[in-house]
Amino acid sequence: MAVKTETLSLTDRIGARTVAGLMALVIGSILVFGVGLANSQTLHDAAHDTRHSYGFPCH
Repeated sequence: MAVKTETLSLTDRIGARTVAGLMALVIGSILVFGVGLANSQTLHDAAHDTRHSYGFPCH
């Protein structure tokens, strides 16, 4: 059984980490601002204390 290993160059690793970081930033922003700016009172109440602890104004 042959095992094939593939190594990534430094540029490939940095590129992959950058893409992963940007995706995490986008998803996190959607979650924070989506809930933070939602009109639903239930969503607002559920995230109220967390938003204030992060310094996100909701009023």
